[in-house]
Amino acid sequence: MKKPWDVFTKTNPGRLSVTKDPGDRVFSVIIGSASVFVIVLLSAFVLLLFYDSLESIERFGFKFFTGSDWNPVETEMHPINFGALPFIFGTIVTSVGALILATPLAIGAALFIVEYAPLWLGKIVSFIIELLVAIPSVAYGIWGLFVLIPVMRSTVEPALQTILGPIPILGALVEGPPIGQDLLTGSVILAIMILPTILSVSREILKNVPRLQKEGMLALGATKWEVLTGAVLPYARGGIVGGAMLGLARAIGETMAVTMVIGNSTTKISPSLFTPGYTIASAIANQFTEADSSIYFSAIVELGLLLLVVASAFNILAHFLTQYILKGGDARHA
Repeated sequence: MKKPWDVFTKTNPGRLSVTKDPGDRVFSVIIGSASVFVIVLLSAFVLLLFYDSLESIERFGFKFFTGSDWNPVETEMHPINFGALPFIFGTIVTSVGALILATPLAIGAALFIVEYAPLWLGKIVSFIIELLVAIPSVAYGIWGLFVLIPVMRSTVEPALQTILGPIPILGALVEGPPIGQDLLTGSVILAIMILPTILSVSREILKNVPRLQKEGMLALGATKWEVLTGAVLPYARGGIVGGAMLGLARAIGETMAVTMVIGNSTTKISPSLFTPGYTIASAIANQFTEADSSIYFSAIVELGLLLLVVASAFNILAHFLTQYILKGGDARHA
């Protein structure tokens, strides 16, 4: 007599196959088709962007990525030219700046919720912070326009100039008049927007740290800080890096909020964070409706293709970084 579990047969290490009835086969076809559809849809999306940007690609070539002159109006002295380097620069600066600002806050809040706060308080703090995800991007932009920019212009940026201005190298980051609508303000509002994402992932990873690891260190006389730095954070670092990269991916593609606070008034590349600028997404949002010629439209679409490439590059880098960290942790534990 067959037992219920006899339908499971070992085929190769780590995988079990089951005897399939017609319903299983139908379900397998459905989920397989869904996977193929996603790949086809992404491929079609990339091909469409490439096709619509072909005119710009053929005309400007690699100079589109290295040039800094963005001139959509034909004149005798200045012919039409499109160079996206300032937009790439603005995207990288604001996204990485947001990651630097948000990650320590998110990890600290996650540690407080998991390791220090009473259960009832941790739930309240988590709920309030995760509510930030539900706020529309344009609402962040309006808040940034009427609240964040005046604060940055009158308080934060002058203070940073006073503190960092006399210091070599760091002083270059705060050169220029503090106008509030600049790369730094764009970084701050992006940091606020990606904070809940990094916090949620970090909290779940920290909650799943094996209890025996923490109790073992406490039994050996370790302090709470030593437990966190010696057992909790090393175990969770791979997941925390993954959460940070998810936040970075959102920051790269964010449009409305950063468009409303970053200035959008110059394509100058400067080390100063007080420089108004563009991101790739904000340039598309600002100029898409102004594309009154085929070459201008093609250049805008190529910006969209470029944004996809930049986001993909960061995601691939994040994947390899996470794998490297996890493998390093496994080697040390072994």
